[in-house]
Amino acid sequence: MERTVVRCAEGHVFSTASFPMQTTDRLGPARLLRCPRCARLRHSVPVGCEKR
Repeated sequence: MERTVVRCAEGHVFSTASFPMQTTDRLGPARLLRCPRCARLRHSVPVGCEKR
């Protein structure tokens, strides 16, 4: 299974095996994921898709 490196809204970087990208009704690359560092659901984006 392919893992995706993501960054949560708090700035923590981690990898996840499940980054749901299949749904077409969502806008943008961000998803809600549970961050292992802060243990909360956070808005997360793949590291390569961040806006600067």
